[in-house]
Amino acid sequence: MNQSLLDLLKKVDTPTVCNAIEVAQGKRGFDAFTRGTMLCSDPAAGAMVGYARTARIAAVAPPEEPPEVIRQRRMDYYRHMASGTGPSVTVVEDMDFPHCIGAYWGEINTTVHKGFGISGALTNGVMRDLGDLPDGFPVVAGSIGPSHGFVHVKEIGTPVSIFGLTVQDGDLVHADRHGALVIPPEVLEGLEQAILKLLETEKLVLEPARQPGFDFDAFEKAWQAFEAART
Repeated sequence: MNQSLLDLLKKVDTPTVCNAIEVAQGKRGFDAFTRGTMLCSDPAAGAMVGYARTARIAAVAPPEEPPEVIRQRRMDYYRHMASGTGPSVTVVEDMDFPHCIGAYWGEINTTVHKGFGISGALTNGVMRDLGDLPDGFPVVAGSIGPSHGFVHVKEIGTPVSIFGLTVQDGDLVHADRHGALVIPPEVLEGLEQAILKLLETEKLVLEPARQPGFDFDAFEKAWQAFEAART
């Protein structure tokens, strides 16, 4: 992914990227996105974009493995999150879903991950410490809660499932307050132009619709131009 595409992806929302992927593919039916309503710690923060660093956690029940195993896996987790080249996004599946209680994403953990250079966190689990999370590190989560429960890392670098979206370690993720998607590798070459084309095409309807005196005749003319530009 070149810097120009990365900069553009940071500026546009996830629905725009979802539509642009279909433009790049030349068809409808792209389905690598989350289902259902997710919560964003900072809706004004914009999109997080990066290659997934995945893990799975649990928190309802205490871990059954020896404490030294849990501690070592925790350090292995942070080593994995700090490894590789950016940009990156942490994607963590809470195995207790839909009954998650452990807020893995609070002030300390988000600050640590931001320090690693990660652009944000995507999870089906819990976040907390709203108002104290670091700027520039949005969390898109399944719920909000006060407790960390018995939260512990179960797996590192394995495929995860977030609100119906399967994410492999290393997948390119785009997420914001609307949810998340995985960008298919095969569209990367044409994605920047697809986004720019989409934004220009939408103006054919949006700009007339925002003008005084807009009526059905103006709409019909604008929509015909919009349809012609999409083909």
